[in-house]
Amino acid sequence: MNNDYQNPQNDMELEAMRQQLNTLKKKLDKQQIVDDHIIRQSMRKTANSIKTRYTIIMAISLLMIPYTYVIFVERLGISLAFWIATAVFMLVCCGATYYNRLNVNIPNAMGRNLIEVSNRMARAKKFDANWLFFGIPAVIVWLGWLTWEFYQLDAETAHYMFYGIVCGGIFGSIAGFRMHNKTQEQYQEIIDAIEEITADE
Repeated sequence: MNNDYQNPQNDMELEAMRQQLNTLKKKLDKQQIVDDHIIRQSMRKTANSIKTRYTIIMAISLLMIPYTYVIFVERLGISLAFWIATAVFMLVCCGATYYNRLNVNIPNAMGRNLIEVSNRMARAKKFDANWLFFGIPAVIVWLGWLTWEFYQLDAETAHYMFYGIVCGGIFGSIAGFRMHNKTQEQYQEIIDAIEEITADE
């Protein structure tokens, strides 16, 4: 009699425990969804920041082509060959930036197929790092050629221009490296965020 009386009570307690566990599981699942949503939003924001920076670089590269012609060729009388080399360098910079931007510009990238997104971000990060092996020597050669062009025009004035070129090169290098490091950090942020999401799946 006693056992028969306790069984319904035990069943009720077990059912209550199941409901509590289900409620807790739903809360944890909901929290996980919220956390993933926040991480994905952060990834979108970071990726958009990189794309915006690349768009600005491409715009500047293209605008520098007619601008350098007016300044170097028409006003300063620097050789056409130097301007052509400058224009080619700007086009290469624009093309390389556009190519790498394609890795970041993935429609609905943060909503699905995160492994592919991570791989593309890793490729973009590596390409951005490897670009320095071309960019730095190219800039050094360009600055050296520019200095030589000024010496060809007026050796005395070239001395003053040389100091200006050196100062501009230093400040430009500092700004460029800061931008490069920020981009590298943002790529790594996205990769780490994807690893955090996929690790929980």
